[in-house]
Amino acid sequence: MKAFIREFKEFIAKGNVMSMAVGIIVGSAFTAIVTSLNQDIITPLLGLILGQIDFTSLSITVGNASIAYGNFIQAVITFLITALTLFLILKAFNRFTAKKKEAEEEKTEEPAPVPEDIQLLTEIRDLLKKE
Repeated sequence: MKAFIREFKEFIAKGNVMSMAVGIIVGSAFTAIVTSLNQDIITPLLGLILGQIDFTSLSITVGNASIAYGNFIQAVITFLITALTLFLILKAFNRFTAKKKEAEEEKTEEPAPVPEDIQLLTEIRDLLKKE
């Protein structure tokens, strides 16, 4: 049992678990942002464009059961809007990180200055070749 507890402590202390925990917390906060963007900005704009279409009232009654297929349609529309919003945000983020990476690569591609002794040896070599 002690070995199990020691192994579990090592697992928890690893950076991967901590990174995953931070990712989950940031993901939760990001979910709130995307949800707000969807519900407070995009959905009302689409409502203005499409004339406040609401599918939630659509249903079929079969016997004593009511099949609310309108809720499903509304959930699919909400999912598609959320997925599109997330796609656009991630696309912009990826474009930003790609530009940042390119800028870093340009900085690292600059040749290091040639040491003075190497320059002198190169000049001597070139002079000897001329003679």
